[in-house]
Amino acid sequence: MHVYSTLTRSKENFKTINKNRVNLFVCGPTVYDDAHIGHGRTYISFDTIKRYLEYSGYAVFYIQNITDIDDKIINRSKESGIPAHDIARKFEKRYIEDMTKLNVTGVNLFARATDHVDEIIDQIQRLIDKGYAYETEDGVYFEIDKFPEFGKLSNRNVEELESHRDIAETTKKNPQDFALWKKREGTDEPVWPSPWGNGRPGWHIEDTAITEYYFGPQYDAHGGGLDLIFPHHEAEITQMEAVSGKAPMVEFWLHTGFLNVNGEKMSKSLNNFITIRDLLKDYDADTFRFFVLSTHYRSPIDFSKDSLHQSQKSLEKIKKFYSSLDVEVSDVESDLDELKIAKESFFNGMDDDFNTPKAIAAVFDLINAVKNIKLNDNDKIAIKSFLDDVSNIFGIDFEIQEISTDSDELLDLILNARQELRSAKQYDLSDKIRDDLNKLGYEIND
Repeated sequence: MHVYSTLTRSKENFKTINKNRVNLFVCGPTVYDDAHIGHGRTYISFDTIKRYLEYSGYAVFYIQNITDIDDKIINRSKESGIPAHDIARKFEKRYIEDMTKLNVTGVNLFARATDHVDEIIDQIQRLIDKGYAYETEDGVYFEIDKFPEFGKLSNRNVEELESHRDIAETTKKNPQDFALWKKREGTDEPVWPSPWGNGRPGWHIEDTAITEYYFGPQYDAHGGGLDLIFPHHEAEITQMEAVSGKAPMVEFWLHTGFLNVNGEKMSKSLNNFITIRDLLKDYDADTFRFFVLSTHYRSPIDFSKDSLHQSQKSLEKIKKFYSSLDVEVSDVESDLDELKIAKESFFNGMDDDFNTPKAIAAVFDLINAVKNIKLNDNDKIAIKSFLDDVSNIFGIDFEIQEISTDSDELLDLILNARQELRSAKQYDLSDKIRDDLNKLGYEIND
């Protein structure tokens, strides 16, 4: 298995610190609003990566942090009059509900920042003791001039560092020094006691304190969106390698590409901001997962109704083929060359930096290769067993939803009305009814 690491900018043989164990950390959400489809893209990708690592024989411990104290949460609290704690808990709950609906079930631990303040304070104190951090009248800062390798993940200069999620402060030794602890005496903001006065953690220190507590100073893989490389992940490396004296902090840095909507960056100002909850009102989770996995996780992905509709059609083809294999899976052997070729192509794709588009192509190659072959039961069983493995790795159910007998009468009414529309040549409306029924899992063919 070869995996691309952002740190080395190359694919490397996947090796782990402990033989068959993988410690994986992925930056989780800041819980001040509902998760959007960009979050969905990232977390579906890493859920699939975890699934494949486990299929390949690794025991994976997957942690996501929950940033439940942050400027955005505090600002939302001030705007709404709702306590920051309540806002964070509300949207944390909704986030986990959204992930469950997307079948993103691989996270072993959601680690809240506020549950690890003791570890954060301890790590900051050790950075001070080692001469990497210093206190000012408004907080504690990391002195980046003391860490010459800052920028090695992104290949960007320290001068480019913005005070991300930080308050500009003239008492800092260097304007680019980033906050480890923010003093907040005499405010109505959430605060915790510390050796430097009441306050709250900086953003970057939350993750390294959490990962050091659970994984130690070095671990296997760290993931997140491409936008987090600089400055967030740079700061994580800087903090952890400075305090531990060990490098590299992480063997493999994995980053998902940007998600655009109709070719534009998603934003509320452009009115193209789509939450996961809004998405799932119109499309099922399997369709969105298939849409995400049809693009390599490192590549940019463009969301549109057309692209999602195409994913829906492609997934339906797999489901129909799966349904045609009217056998029970058991342990049998098959000498079907087409299956052997498909399996080799599928696993070669997944072993090549989790290349899900190549793996999906192997499934369609198999379907096309056997469509004119009379398959015996052993062949069908072996193909179905392989597709069950694909289903588990992708987190997508290939079963076609059964129509309940309770809904038969209603469905007949809808189909009869649709047929009348077709007879009246009102094809747009009849096609919309068909497509909407397909979204609900009903297979409608003209």
